[in-house]
Amino acid sequence: MPSSEYEKRVAFVTGASRGIGRACADRLGADGYGVALNTSSQSDEVEAAAAEVREAGGHALVVQGDVADEAQMQAAFDHADAEFGGIDVVVHAAGQMKLSPLAELDLAVLDQLHRVNVRGTFVVDQQAARRVRAGGAIINFSTSVVGTNFPGYSAYASSKGAVEVITRVLANEMRGRDVSVNAVAPGPTATALFLDGKTEEAIDELARAAPLQRLGKPEDIAEAVAFLAGPGGHWVNGQVLRANGGLV
Repeated sequence: MPSSEYEKRVAFVTGASRGIGRACADRLGADGYGVALNTSSQSDEVEAAAAEVREAGGHALVVQGDVADEAQMQAAFDHADAEFGGIDVVVHAAGQMKLSPLAELDLAVLDQLHRVNVRGTFVVDQQAARRVRAGGAIINFSTSVVGTNFPGYSAYASSKGAVEVITRVLANEMRGRDVSVNAVAPGPTATALFLDGKTEEAIDELARAAPLQRLGKPEDIAEAVAFLAGPGGHWVNGQVLRANGGLV
């Protein structure tokens, strides 16, 4: 059973070992949340992320599970429930990105990407919808590429377009529960997922695309998540927040 110290707001964060997910776990931990950090496999990265939450004075728990596997995710949520006594916020930041012109895309890559990004959102949101307490929030992740239509992003953007629809429908299905459901759609953000495989020239061009003239930082996105997770953002519901520095 959780101690009285942890009978407070609790966040379950997927993709918490690196990038935006890790920044979200850090930010929510700093706000006083107990944080369950989910990752598909045990790693030094997720243990380091949990240590950062603890060093900031928060309580952190590592829960392993593939987001697209319903049995593993049920076990991960059960573990967090047992440790903390409930869940108030679910931040679903886990995802994959593969870039290719549509005509050249390996359909096996498409299947894997949609398994993680679309099925994974269904699986995580099912657990969230069944568990999140009144006053809580479910926060998914889309991408601003859904609106920019950059070449090479057809597989990734289509998977995130599905996430936006899932988010809006679930917000309506949670009627009467006092649980908000939103998505954050980052623009180009300096994470390993974004930087992988890109030339310096391509990165510089994307950094200049937004009026703020830089790449986003994971901490920028975590601030948006903290707003939606907290009481100040609770009236925002069924929305996609494009945290992208003004990219259009």
